[in-house]
Amino acid sequence: MRPKVILDAGPAVHQAAGLGRYATELATALWRGESNRTELALFYNDHSGHRLPAALTNVPSSRLPMGQYRWRLSALASQVVRRPNLQRHLPPGDIYHATEHLLPRMARRTVLTVHDLIFRHLPETHTWRNRAFLATAMPIFARRADAIIAVSEQTKRDVVTAYGVPAAKVEVIPEGIDQDLFQPVCTGCDLSRTLQQRHGDYLLMVGTLEPRKNHAAAARALAILNQRGRSLNLVVVGGSGWKFSPFHKLVEELNLGTRVHFAGRVPDAELPTYYTNARVLLQPSLYEGFGFPILEAMGCATPVVSSNRSSLPELAGDCALLVDPTEPAAIAHAVEQVLDQPRLRSEMIRGGRKRAATFTWAEAARRTVDIYLSLL
Repeated sequence: MRPKVILDAGPAVHQAAGLGRYATELATALWRGESNRTELALFYNDHSGHRLPAALTNVPSSRLPMGQYRWRLSALASQVVRRPNLQRHLPPGDIYHATEHLLPRMARRTVLTVHDLIFRHLPETHTWRNRAFLATAMPIFARRADAIIAVSEQTKRDVVTAYGVPAAKVEVIPEGIDQDLFQPVCTGCDLSRTLQQRHGDYLLMVGTLEPRKNHAAAARALAILNQRGRSLNLVVVGGSGWKFSPFHKLVEELNLGTRVHFAGRVPDAELPTYYTNARVLLQPSLYEGFGFPILEAMGCATPVVSSNRSSLPELAGDCALLVDPTEPAAIAHAVEQVLDQPRLRSEMIRGGRKRAATFTWAEAARRTVDIYLSLL
């Protein structure tokens, strides 16, 4: 049987960071590579006026014009009263796949993707309203879903521990990266020359500007390195998040105003150039459910210094240097190892490229369809 799957494409429409990438890339891979095993249709709440990414415009879709908060509360309410009130707004189908942490009650089989439980581990990084919603809703969503996809072993452990769901109900399906895009680029091209002139020798961080990404530790490590005679800059790529003003103050306190460069949100097509020209990618996050920059940097032949917490060690394997993200001196030392040991750098680049090549959206889509078929 070829099941019809209604996939929530809301993150692809409304978000540009990790959740948006997951929904976009998974839906694209399902549409292009798994149409012989599943019939795909998209659904999203049309609260922002945005539309589907270009890659998904040919996929059958429907939308519900409902405000963001009303949609979230209605999804939770439908689970509380155990009535599939929202299903009438969806096209017919066999399976509903919630690609973010929002699962309405359905009179059909359901799949829930859980990306992380950061709101439990680092509650201070979420607004009180979002914490309250997720603390109430996620136990219900996790228990009511027929199957759960976790994007990492760390997330699976968190879900099983926090909500008591059977481990057999949670399948780990890692996310992928665009294998064609994240490759080394010519360091003599126009953009490369521009970056070299603008930023010199630089360390790179990629991700939304928010406290859990731990830019502060990266800045302190940069200060240590430059005090030791290095001449390095830190390039920060990512859109504005929340609670980030203390970082700007820290940069000034450390006299790094000319050393920390904010590039803002960069088009995906330009990211490989930022990675390729960086001396080292820093990923000192306090918590991640996955961590795209590690794999993207490895694909672009850039060495990685990463936090040793949450899901990051399982992504990095033995191809990155892992450090305590709360110890700027340890971060600085790891960077110096990469810069001063050519053999180590070469080994990290070679191993990293092989590792990054194993994380594909085609494989994620194939295994996701296996989950769909198991529910029939």
